[in-house]
Amino acid sequence: MSIQSKVRRVEHLFDCLDSEISKFQIKTNLHCISGCGKCCTKPDIEASPLEFFPWAFHLFLNGLAQKTLDELNNTSNSICYIYQPLSLLDSHNGSCGNYKYRGLICRLFGYAANKDKYGQLRLATCKIIKEDQSIIVKNTDEVINKGLYVPVFTDYYMKLNQIDFRLGNTILPINEALKIAIEEVLHYYSYRPFPKGFKNAS
Repeated sequence: MSIQSKVRRVEHLFDCLDSEISKFQIKTNLHCISGCGKCCTKPDIEASPLEFFPWAFHLFLNGLAQKTLDELNNTSNSICYIYQPLSLLDSHNGSCGNYKYRGLICRLFGYAANKDKYGQLRLATCKIIKEDQSIIVKNTDEVINKGLYVPVFTDYYMKLNQIDFRLGNTILPINEALKIAIEEVLHYYSYRPFPKGFKNAS
């Protein structure tokens, strides 16, 4: 399967998820705190390279892939490369530097569920939401277990794996996943012509 096909399939998966999350938010009133980026500052976030294929392909089309790869190779920072803090003194407030192309883990967290040891679905969300929206979170968990549909982490990662098992099933520290996504795109086009229908920005 070509890189473009994989990118299109990942983007389609994201579109489906975004639609489901939007409906879930409307029914539950759950929401992130505006300007909060604390979850993005966790140093142990893991992701798969495949979920960042749209981001890597976007960089490639705009002539930024090699530059970004060089920057990733020269950083020891474990916080997501794409995250943009408000300031050096206020890292917990900020935003995604490329929100349109954020990964699957970024889309799921806060609005999706995992199964506990009893097989019940539990909302996977942050401490801030749990504390600031405690009643909403409690009510959400209750209606989920009464049948309200909620996206499930394992279900979506299984769908991702169906696009490319190797790259979807490889879970790494997020910046390592970003690097591999770029490397895969660059390697693919190192011996192929620039994709048709796109302008070469390099």
